[in-house]
Order: sequence, then C-alpha cells, then structure tokens
Amino acid sequence: MNDAVDLFLAQWARERPDLDVSPMAIIGRTGRLQQILGRRIGDLLAEEGLERWEFDVLATLRRAGAPYRLTGRDLVRMTMVGSSAMTNRVDRLVKRDLVHREVDPDNRRRVLVGLTDEGLATVDRVVERHVAGEALLLEGLDPDEQEMLVGLLRKLLLSLGDGAPE
Repeated sequence: MNDAVDLFLAQWARERPDLDVSPMAIIGRTGRLQQILGRRIGDLLAEEGLERWEFDVLATLRRAGAPYRLTGRDLVRMTMVGSSAMTNRVDRLVKRDLVHREVDPDNRRRVLVGLTDEGLATVDRVVERHVAGEALLLEGLDPDEQEMLVGLLRKLLLSLGDGAPE
C-alpha cells in the first residue's frame, strides 16, 4: 500500500531519474505527519476551548512543578517562541484568567508567569484527554515500533542540535 509520498517519489523518479530523492521519503513524511497530527491535536484542544499555543504555555508551566511559574525568558526557551510572541500569548492568557504575572520575590527586576487555579484545573483536565488522543493517533504502530521510532527521532533531533534546554 502506498502513501502520498510514494506517489511524489515515483513522479520524481520518472521526471528526474538522475536525482536521488530518497531524503524526501523521510522529510516529506515527517512534514505530512506534522500537518495531520497537528490538525487532529488542534481539533481535540478546540473541543476543550483551547488553541494549541494556549495548551503549550499552560502545559509548560504545569511541567515546571509547583508553584507552576516560570520567568518569561524560561517560557520562551522552553516553548521555542520569540519573546514578543510570548508576551502576546501571556497577555491573552491573563485575560482568560488562566495565568497571572507577579514580581519575582528573589529578583524584583524579573516577572514570573504562573498558573491561576483555573489554569491549573484546565491543564490538568485537558492533558489527560490530550495524552489519550495522542495514544489513539499512534495506534498504527505497535509498542516496539513506537519505541524504535522514538529512538530514531531523538537521534535525528540531537544530530540537528536540538538538545534539551538548560
């Protein structure tokens, strides 16, 4: 059974037999996966009244552990979003009463962003459904295949310089 990328590869092989397009087999599929998985995850989050970026910020704060707050700089580093975009996102989440800003008691020049009680309840509720939805999206692979894919993707990301933020 062929997927859409197989069709593209066959077309290139016909039109440019001199060109090794084998990298497209991986890059094309990961791009398509990004679109398909992103859309399905976005749909699930929309049912919960959240956009993907909102869940990303809330989940990042939740993963930080109690008291569920980070500096704006840490949020930017952990979400790979620019500082002006993060400021806008935090402003919007403050308006929804999902996060709040406070002066860092250890350094009065810094501002901390933290989950409100409503933000904590929201992310705790949604993350359970989110993880279950992700598990359903991966049902096409058995557990051993999933583990193998995790290892290969990690290896590729590390080779591209995408180590864990410090």
